[in-house]
Amino acid sequence: MKENNLFAEIKLGTLTLKNRIVMAPMTRNRAGEGNVPQAMNIEYYHQRASAGLIITEASQVSPEAVGYPGTPGIYNLQQVTGWRKITDAVHSENGHIFLQLWFCGRISHPDLLPDHQQPAAPSAIKPEGEAITFEGMKAFVQPRALEADEIKAIIGQYQHAAAMAKQAGFDGVEIHAANGYLIDQFLRDGSNRRNDLYGGNRENRMRFLNAVIDAVLTVWDSHYVGVRLSPENTFNSMSDSNPQAHFGFFINQLNARKLAYIHLLEGDMVKGQSQLDYRSLRNAYQGIYIANNGYDKSRAQTAIEQGDCDLVAFGRPYIANPDLVTRYRHNLPLNTPDPATFYGGDETGYTDYPAAD
Repeated sequence: MKENNLFAEIKLGTLTLKNRIVMAPMTRNRAGEGNVPQAMNIEYYHQRASAGLIITEASQVSPEAVGYPGTPGIYNLQQVTGWRKITDAVHSENGHIFLQLWFCGRISHPDLLPDHQQPAAPSAIKPEGEAITFEGMKAFVQPRALEADEIKAIIGQYQHAAAMAKQAGFDGVEIHAANGYLIDQFLRDGSNRRNDLYGGNRENRMRFLNAVIDAVLTVWDSHYVGVRLSPENTFNSMSDSNPQAHFGFFINQLNARKLAYIHLLEGDMVKGQSQLDYRSLRNAYQGIYIANNGYDKSRAQTAIEQGDCDLVAFGRPYIANPDLVTRYRHNLPLNTPDPATFYGGDETGYTDYPAAD
């Protein structure tokens, strides 16, 4: 099989992935009490273990990192125990699984946070839109700008969560620096108006991400750490004055890290289009590049053949097709996902999609 085939093996650090198909991280809001993974989560990931790599739904690194109801955490032993059952299930099928580390920042609400505290952000800029709370939709509030010592404490939370992920049996971790959450809020100048070491020029705006990477690398070898970015995604009220130049710089700086991969959400989830030259961004990176956003089998295969990426992450197709690899390999029709069951609920629309005959 040609090396640039969607179904060819690829090395990721010392791991050998059995294909180039990645299950994208997707919030499904089905964690149990205490943000602990539960039985149906085990089945959900086990069903999808034929992926070359699974990247889990985003998992908060502390109680202060929460931004949505029913999302799993990775900061206490109960959560570690829940996740361990999932990693064991995936490994029983010779699959590989990374955990995505998450801090929501201003995309949260006091109703979701300890002591009803204000959400934290690089700058006190209120995002447009509404938060999802246990009582329904509520307008976002103005966040408080983090003090320098608070930033250091959050970096420590990432380090602790990375250690918890290793204890839970994951093969690696992905640092979520995309889609308008805390690290992305530092990276982009539309949400970062600081005038200290963490704001202003692009070097300073990257300082928080670099510090998080440094903290995670005290726990994990760099070959088992990925970073997710979304240069032009306006989701969660995000903007940047020059994403092509800024993210070209960020990606070039990441080369020195020798990471497992970078994972880019290409385009804008809100506008459904792309204005950037992602081949240029891919060329700026010397390691493994995972492409994400709206790919189907044909587009993914072409992208890999042309060297536009090394792996492709699929989101919605994996919601409805636990055996997506088999269906793609044998050109079988796909199940249609039901958007009404994407977030929250029980096994319906979660683990009850049938495999192909």
